[in-house]
Amino acid sequence: MLGRVATGMFWMYRYLERAENTARLLAAGHRMAITRGEDVASEEWKSVLTTLGQLTAYTAQHDDFTGAHVCDFVLRGKGNPQSVLSMFERARTNARACRSAITAEVWEAVNEGWMTLRDLLARPVRDTSLNIALAAIRRESTLARGATHGSMMRNEVYSFVRAGTFIERADNTARILDVKYYLLLPSLSYVGTPLDTGQWDNVLRSLSGERAYRYLNAGRMEARSIAELLILDSRFPRSLAFCYAALRENLDALAQLHGREGPAHQLMNELDERLTGRTVESIFDQGLHQFLVEFIGRNQAMANAIAEQYRFNE
Repeated sequence: MLGRVATGMFWMYRYLERAENTARLLAAGHRMAITRGEDVASEEWKSVLTTLGQLTAYTAQHDDFTGAHVCDFVLRGKGNPQSVLSMFERARTNARACRSAITAEVWEAVNEGWMTLRDLLARPVRDTSLNIALAAIRRESTLARGATHGSMMRNEVYSFVRAGTFIERADNTARILDVKYYLLLPSLSYVGTPLDTGQWDNVLRSLSGERAYRYLNAGRMEARSIAELLILDSRFPRSLAFCYAALRENLDALAQLHGREGPAHQLMNELDERLTGRTVESIFDQGLHQFLVEFIGRNQAMANAIAEQYRFNE
C-alpha cells in the first residue's frame, strides 16, 4: 500500500473518532454544568478543555469558562484547528484523497456528514440546541463507522482504519479518566459526596459506560470499580483492554500481510504485559494517575511506531 493511502486511512478514522469523543465529552460537561452551581459549572468546562488539550488555545482567546464560549470554541471556533468542524473537514479531505481505497458507502457517509455539520455549525450553537448538535456529531461519526464495518473488505486498508480508531479511542478513555481522578476532583474531602458521585457518573456517560457499569455493579459508584471497567474489562468497547486487544488483532493482520513484525509489534508486546493480568488493586498501588500518564505516553509512542514502521506521517 502507498504510504499516502495508509496515512490517509489511519488519520481519517482518528479524526472521526476524536470528533465523536469530543461530542461525548461536551455532552457530559453540559449535563454537569446545568445540574450544579455556577462555580462548579466553570470548573467543569475548564476540565473539558483540559481533557481535550485545548485549554491553552482557549485562554488565549477567552477570559472566562462559560458554556457558550467553550462549546463554540470546541465545535466551530475560528483559529482552533482541533474544533469538531475542522476534524470532520480533515477526515473528509483524507477520504477524498483515498477514494480508491474506500467504498462508495464510506465516502458518502463521510462527505454527507461533513456537509451536515458544516450547515449545522455555520452559526453559534445556542444552549437550547446544543444537545441536537452533539447528537448529530455522534450520529455522523457512527454512520461512517457503520458504513466502514458493513462495506469494506478486511484487508490492509481495513487494518489501518481500525488501528487509527483504537489508538484514538484508548487515548480518549485514558485522558477522561485521568482528568477526573487527578484534576477534576477539588479535594479529598469531596470523596463520596454528591459532587464526587456526579463526576464519576459523568465519566461513565461520556464513554457510554453508565448502563454497563450499573449492570455490573448494581449502580454503586466507586472509583476502583469504575477504573476496573474502563481499564481492564475487555468486554467494554471503550476500555483500554478492549482497544488494545483490537489493536493487536489488526497489527497481527498487517504483520501477516507484510510477512514480518516490526517496532510497533515489539511495543505492543510491552504494552500487553502492562495490561494483561493486571488487577485494579495493583494499578491503584502504583498510582492511577501515574499509570494513566504512562499509558498515554506509550499509546502515543505506539501511534508513532506504527507511522514509522509503515513510513507515513500526518
